[in-house]
Amino acid sequence: MMIESWNPPLLHDYSKLSRLQSNHDCSNDGVFMMEELELPMIDLNGLKSGDEREMVKCENAIAKASSEWGFFQVVNHGVSLDLLRKMRKEQMKLFKAPFEMKATCGLLNNSYRWGNSTATCPKQFNWSEAFHIPWTKISEAASYGEFTTLREVMVEYTTSMQDLAKSLASVLVRKLDHKDSEIGEICNENSCFLRLNHYPSCQISQEIFGLVPHTDSDFLTVLHQDEVGGLQLMKDSKWVAVKPNQNALIVNIGDLFQAWSNDVYKSVEHKVMANGKKERFSIAYFLCPSYDSIIGTCKEPSIYKKFTFGEYRYQIQQDVELIGHKVGLSRFLQ
Repeated sequence: MMIESWNPPLLHDYSKLSRLQSNHDCSNDGVFMMEELELPMIDLNGLKSGDEREMVKCENAIAKASSEWGFFQVVNHGVSLDLLRKMRKEQMKLFKAPFEMKATCGLLNNSYRWGNSTATCPKQFNWSEAFHIPWTKISEAASYGEFTTLREVMVEYTTSMQDLAKSLASVLVRKLDHKDSEIGEICNENSCFLRLNHYPSCQISQEIFGLVPHTDSDFLTVLHQDEVGGLQLMKDSKWVAVKPNQNALIVNIGDLFQAWSNDVYKSVEHKVMANGKKERFSIAYFLCPSYDSIIGTCKEPSIYKKFTFGEYRYQIQQDVELIGHKVGLSRFLQ
């Protein structure tokens, strides 16, 4: 299969890992056609209606979905649909740049990645490319090179996503009878990230991960995906496919919120499957604390030991280097 010049050398890297597969138990299991399910849909107009009953109903729906699914989708979320369209257009233009430019020109704080450099077998490989950009670098004009129109849109986009993420996180904090200001003290713009994802079409197999199974290591993630689909999550001990909805944003709980809530809210394993015919685009906003923020639980007795976000990220890096995958919160159980 010919890889276009704007796509990274995914086939080359994957083929090298495939030749090693006979020495590893790394087959992709549990990959099959499945029914697409609708995530819980929440209309956020309830938070702004001024009607106390509607607000409580909306907040309860957010907390319920976070506890039972770990995922939900929102409409009337306050992020302009025109802004979402402009951001998608700029994202596609960026990923259509030559691979050599994306990989070597220092674009967006030199944040470009593809595949998985630590993978030792096909099961650990991501058929995708991404820019994972810290908030602090998003406004820097020097990071954009010739992509000058991307900067203005991205600054507006991240500001809108930050407002939405903190609003939802505040609801979840209040539902556990804590002050919503607590989330603001832990998470601020300087510690958050934006990830631009591109999943090229993959004609060699329907069992290749666009993004390997994982949980998010943040407090909260807000995702905007296109119409192609491919996102799957673990529900009731089985994988289910998420039906895409371009007009809704997907929200999921991260590991830190699960720890802080003492397992009330669930950080759920999810993955993306590659598509044999279509490329896929998505954008994820990660609400994160500063690296020295202590992640304690909201009530006692606590399931987890206290740890900082920096300690958590370091442990994840160590696990990936030593055993090839993230272990996660189980490392910090009491």
